[in-house]
Amino acid sequence: MFRATLKSLLSRKLRLAMSAMAVILGVTFVSGALVLTDTLGRSFDSMFSSVYSDTDVGVTGAAKVEVSEVDGGEAPTSVPASLIDTVAAVSGVAQVTGVVSVDGVRVVGGDGKVIPSVGAPRVGESWTGESALVRLREGRGPSAPDEVAINASLADVGDFTVGDSVDVLTLEPRRSFKLVGIFGYSGDRDTLGGTMSVAFTEPVAQRLMLGSTGVFSSLNVRAADGVEPAELRDRVRQAIGGGYEAKTGEELADEAAAGFRDGLAFFSQILLGFAAVALFVGIFLILNTFSIIAAQRTREMALLRSIGASRRQVMLSVLGEATVIGLIAAVVGLAAGVGAGAGLAYLVSRYSGGLTLAGLSVPPVAIAAAFGVGVVVTVIAAVVPALRASRVPPIAAMRDSAGPDRPLTRLATVGAVITGIGAVLLVLGLTAVVPGAMIAVLGGVLASFIGVSLLTPVLSRPAVALLGRAFVRSIPGKLGRLNAGRNPRRTAITSAALMVGIALITAVSVVLGSASESIRGLASGSLRADLVVRGEQTGLQQPGVRPEVFGEVAKLSGVSAAAAVYRDQAVVNGDQRYVTVINDLASLTEVFSLRPVQGDPRTLGPGDIVIDQDHATDMGLSLGSPVSIQFAKGQQRTYTVTGVYPESDLPGGMALPQDAAQYLSTPTISLGYVQLADEVPVDQVKPRIEALLADDPEVSVVDLSSFADQQTDSLDQIRLMIQVLLGLAIFIAILGVVNTLALSVIERVREIGLLRAVGLNRTQTIKMIMVEAVIISLFGALLGVVVGGGLGAAAVQGLGEQGINELVVPWGQMAIYFAGAGVVGVFAAVLPALRAARINVLGAIAAP
Repeated sequence: MFRATLKSLLSRKLRLAMSAMAVILGVTFVSGALVLTDTLGRSFDSMFSSVYSDTDVGVTGAAKVEVSEVDGGEAPTSVPASLIDTVAAVSGVAQVTGVVSVDGVRVVGGDGKVIPSVGAPRVGESWTGESALVRLREGRGPSAPDEVAINASLADVGDFTVGDSVDVLTLEPRRSFKLVGIFGYSGDRDTLGGTMSVAFTEPVAQRLMLGSTGVFSSLNVRAADGVEPAELRDRVRQAIGGGYEAKTGEELADEAAAGFRDGLAFFSQILLGFAAVALFVGIFLILNTFSIIAAQRTREMALLRSIGASRRQVMLSVLGEATVIGLIAAVVGLAAGVGAGAGLAYLVSRYSGGLTLAGLSVPPVAIAAAFGVGVVVTVIAAVVPALRASRVPPIAAMRDSAGPDRPLTRLATVGAVITGIGAVLLVLGLTAVVPGAMIAVLGGVLASFIGVSLLTPVLSRPAVALLGRAFVRSIPGKLGRLNAGRNPRRTAITSAALMVGIALITAVSVVLGSASESIRGLASGSLRADLVVRGEQTGLQQPGVRPEVFGEVAKLSGVSAAAAVYRDQAVVNGDQRYVTVINDLASLTEVFSLRPVQGDPRTLGPGDIVIDQDHATDMGLSLGSPVSIQFAKGQQRTYTVTGVYPESDLPGGMALPQDAAQYLSTPTISLGYVQLADEVPVDQVKPRIEALLADDPEVSVVDLSSFADQQTDSLDQIRLMIQVLLGLAIFIAILGVVNTLALSVIERVREIGLLRAVGLNRTQTIKMIMVEAVIISLFGALLGVVVGGGLGAAAVQGLGEQGINELVVPWGQMAIYFAGAGVVGVFAAVLPALRAARINVLGAIAAP
């Protein structure tokens, strides 16, 4: 049986290789994600170890509000200079150095625009001289208030040389400095992980980056000889008391690297998600391939049974073939994944500004995942065909190889039940009725796909008959239509693979299209602003508008209302939430068309807060209720509810008075809304606002339509990225169509020969195969747009509380997907059709 299994494999190398391609792609995604994460993780570990190599203990202020890097990071907490003496007096301390190093400095390039960051921090720091880490390349360190030094990476990006004037944006307005030095880092590095660094003198760095002199962002402590860092850390902790944190250099390095690892984990999860999609689609391809092969080998297996092979041996023979394919796919996929992971790591290092990569290695988990996924998925997909093959009776050796079509009743019943379960899980997950809502949603999507796939054979005959009407005017068209509908199970499995990819793309298009339209609806609905003043994102932190500048905007003639909105995270009554600070309640209610439902405040006093009805109900608040807020900078204040408004789009659903801006991590305006007086044209006021913003190259003023376009641009980019990655699932589905047609041609050699003998020419034969492929592909696309549209609509319904309240069905895109499936069918049929056209007529007729 082993030799028979091996011979069977070698006789179908091309077909099985195409089946293995699906598993190879999935394994490549899995192993590539793990290799990428491991390589970059070790690279960041190495980088931060060198950054903190001169630090035995670091002292920082304790963060009052934990904010992720995605939301801008935690507010810089300052350490008073007086703490240096306290720490220096601790036994075992050899040296204490105050350090200013804060993300948030922005350098203006030669084109007058801020030099953007690709995700790495833009650090403003105090110059403390050269060290084992920092090395001057040109010039010297800054010694005067109007001097700066920058790292080599920033000098290269901005094309700066020593002696140039450098314009810088910080907490203060735009200022010009003289560039006196360019520095690099040990190991001949131009940057640390893509960071752009500007070094000021200590007092200037304190004022520009922390808001006042006499403070530092951290203290760098060196231990005396013979004192262990952990021991010194404990002593320092006891001396500084609460409100501050002391950590060893190793702990600081691990903590910094962990932040980057979290971002890598998110990216890795995306790749693993697409790997799951590829493998799920691949299951259909492998299942169909083995089912067709088993059907074609009915006589062969019956002969094996008749000469003594048991059912168990036949089943193990088929599973053995699947195991070999899985092993080969795992090896090839792992090799491709290692190459892909290394290539992506190199691109990240280059794109991030020169991250020094650690040596490439393949983590054991990547090897285990590659072989586990490759073999397990292939074997699971082959179980049903193997069981079916083991049930072939010996008497079948004297019958035709094509087996009778079995009833679809049981399959339809199971499919309907699983589809129902999927619908229930989707409803429960999207309405967040059960804990683990996201797991419920993913389970619902998976169950829906499996259920619809099981129902597909029942739908295939009527759907194929309907879709095939477009081709019945010719003999090849009629034959192709009949061939597509003759085996519902085979057609269904082939179409289901294409359905999954198109359904996911359609669902994403519905959700993102609905989100875009909801944003536009907000702009044209309750928001009555004519112009929006906003910072343009050029790095991790969202730049803001200086309050004094927006104050000048509010005074311009023709402006009837100017609402400034500050946004930050804070702990509100014990729960972390977004909070909003506004400049003027009257302007806000005018711009957002708000009318109070409880209370009627005209202004917001220093201790007042207004809240929308939904958040008031959620937090159990009403008029007169106290609200305790712990701000990001450490201050804690209590406010009193003086007004309750209808549902609003303000972050956190609550608004605080202007004086609360001083407690925010960044005391600049997130968005400024400008409403013009009646009959005042936008073109009359906009240039005057732009003139006020001349010293703020990160800030722009746009009309409401352009603002909506800017908000939706990122959604369009996300949609494009997802469509490209899901295109791999469609590529696998195309392989499925090719494989099915190729095996079908082999199965129908005699039939095709007879058709050729009675007058069907080669061109007509090619057309017949192509019509069959097009119908199968169109059937899969039809299922995909229907299922994807339903899933997308359900998701939009469940995301109503997140502000997505406009359902948009992208009929144009769905039509393109449907038409594209027909083109896919034509290309998928080329090789099988050419093979069918070249069949030797006499040899085919003589075939058994």
